[in-house]
Amino acid sequence: MNYLAHALRFLDRPYYVAGACLPDLLSVADRGVRLRSRRVEPMIPLAGVDEAELYRGVLQHLHDDDWFHATRGFAEVTGDIAVLFRKAIGTEHPTPCSFLGHIVMEMLLDSVLIERHPDALDRFYAAMEEVDPQRIQAAVNQCARQPTERLAPLLPQFNAERFLFDYASAEGLAYRLNQVLRRVRLTPLDETAIGAITSARDVVEAKIDQLLPPSLFVPEPVTSRVASASLISARPGT
Repeated sequence: MNYLAHALRFLDRPYYVAGACLPDLLSVADRGVRLRSRRVEPMIPLAGVDEAELYRGVLQHLHDDDWFHATRGFAEVTGDIAVLFRKAIGTEHPTPCSFLGHIVMEMLLDSVLIERHPDALDRFYAAMEEVDPQRIQAAVNQCARQPTERLAPLLPQFNAERFLFDYASAEGLAYRLNQVLRRVRLTPLDETAIGAITSARDVVEAKIDQLLPPSLFVPEPVTSRVASASLISARPGT
């Protein structure tokens, strides 16, 4: 799942939205910093209201990733998209098509959700602009093994760039995909990727209910991965 897929159900809760995006944001800002549920969960009863919401959002992200990557839809769609890219860019291209199947599926999932929820991106960025970058960085440094000073400067840039709007077109998504590939030191794609992206979007749209089963993609409290018997409240101030 990508940014909007994690945050879509919680757009009226800014710090929860930010928390749901934090693992992905940290992968851009400072890849060495990891958030683990066993360190995040104990912070909730000790934190202020906003910080507790942030931590709940992080747990939501981790919970979502657990079930999402285990779905049949995830395995099938990433495989289908990998085949599309293998045909489009050839077997000699150094970028692994398995990686493309995964990352492009997640980007296209956001693209489909954006189309289905026309006001979602404006609400998403409005929520992200309400949070205090320094408070978020301080909260991360309370529970991450390795502290960071790179997160707070990234958040205003993330909001200003609004790159999720580029997912509306195959060309825009290809441009953002190449940015990801460069960041992880993989070879960018040329214009042959456009056709694969267009076909891949049809696959994601056709199987979105398998990727986001209604029984799992619901705005409910998440179950801790550390203490599986206890439910983490997803309500502010609890």
